Amino acid sequence: MSLKALPLPDAELAFDPHWLAPAAADALFLALRERVAWERHRIRLFGREHDSPRLSCWIGDPEASYRYSGTHFEPRPWPDSLLPVRARLRDELCIDFNSVLANLYRDGRDAMGLHSDNEVELGTRPVIASLSLGATRRFVLKHRGDPDRKLALDLPHGSLLVMSGETQRNYRHALPRTAKQVGARINLTFRRIYAANR
Repeated sequence: MSLKALPLPDAELAFDPHWLAPAAADALFLALRERVAWERHRIRLFGREHDSPRLSCWIGDPEASYRYSGTHFEPRPWPDSLLPVRARLRDELCIDFNSVLANLYRDGRDAMGLHSDNEVELGTRPVIASLSLGATRRFVLKHRGDPDRKLALDLPHGSLLVMSGETQRNYRHALPRTAKQVGARINLTFRRIYAANR
């Protein structure tokens, strides 16, 4: 494993731009794009419901139900193509992730607004392992209390970013829209849902 720590105050970040070999990343991208049951989720922002600006699928073990933005999600079964990735993450990070949120960004107009993955089901210091496939997109983190503490990071095909410790408590993160001509991107955020906290 070649994850390297990224210097950002009040956060714990580790990054490997080449976690998956190109051929393996290509095969996983194609398998997921064709076989995942992509949905347009409804999300609640400022008291109103909107179509999510991306396609998504909540995947996980049967007990890994999840509530996000006012919506309750029951997990779909793990596709075979994700089982080796889950096993490798368990071996390398010593965490048995029981769920993953798959997001499909079809082009630069699809995006994710600023937020933290701090739902109670994730525990007090969640570990989020984020695997990027397809087009490179810019990922940003912004400190909740200090606007000078921020980071912008390009996430290429096959890269892995791990956010842990106090990162979700202290930072919000986003995948902004871009006017550049970019292809499709799939992002997989592996999580551990704690049933006792639901």
